[in-house]
Amino acid sequence: MDWTTARERLAGAVFAPLAPAIARLPADRWPTLAELNALADGVATARGRPLRFVRPRERTERERRYYERHIAETGEVETRPDSWHDLFNALAWITFPRAKARINAQHAAILEEGGEAESRRRGPERDALTLFDEGGVIVASASAGLLRLMVDFEWKELFWTRRAQLQEQARFFVFGHACYEQALTPYIGMVAKTVFVPVSEFFFMLSPESQLGEADKLVSHHFASRARFASPKSMAPLPVLGVPGWHFAQQDEAFYDDDRHFRSKTREEK
Repeated sequence: MDWTTARERLAGAVFAPLAPAIARLPADRWPTLAELNALADGVATARGRPLRFVRPRERTERERRYYERHIAETGEVETRPDSWHDLFNALAWITFPRAKARINAQHAAILEEGGEAESRRRGPERDALTLFDEGGVIVASASAGLLRLMVDFEWKELFWTRRAQLQEQARFFVFGHACYEQALTPYIGMVAKTVFVPVSEFFFMLSPESQLGEADKLVSHHFASRARFASPKSMAPLPVLGVPGWHFAQQDEAFYDDDRHFRSKTREEK
């Protein structure tokens, strides 16, 4: 999808976390690395290396396996021109700097501990980190009951029957750059991995920008403990297009009866 065509899609609710950064990008062309680096001014890795988006270089197979460690040590994030995947990764770093830095730091630490064996075959912890980094959604809620409905796959109850409560007591923020890329051309069956961050009622009184900052801080704290990402199974799935306002098509009651998208827990576990 070209830049001009995508601009309309980028104004959709699913892209809301990126809106402040997107507003500072050129309206009629792809941003340059220099422009992305200007937006990332002040962002650093957990090791204090200033973040810089750079052109990809030729690398050996071993160097590719140590991609995350290279970022931690140098601050360099290889970013391909005209690549939605890489652009959304850059925008995620700009939008969620603390959480991205924490996830990267955990990757690097596990790689250093596991050495060549871990670099050749990613273990369950790094699988979980990667799945969230690529396809994660942050769910901030003041209601334990709403979170329980997600864990129990009660999608119609959550998104339709309790829609008003959901919009008052929960916020969904796309984190994963691959999830953003998929949202440009959404399809039935899009699923994300979730991190739940309990918040107080005060959270919903904050400005959207302040909510993002708080979500970033809470997710960074979440990934500080390895016990919270022992394997991908530690994160509940979420049918992305069920979130109110996230689908370009109509979200009526019949939409939430479509079991191609809203799988039951029994069917998922088979």
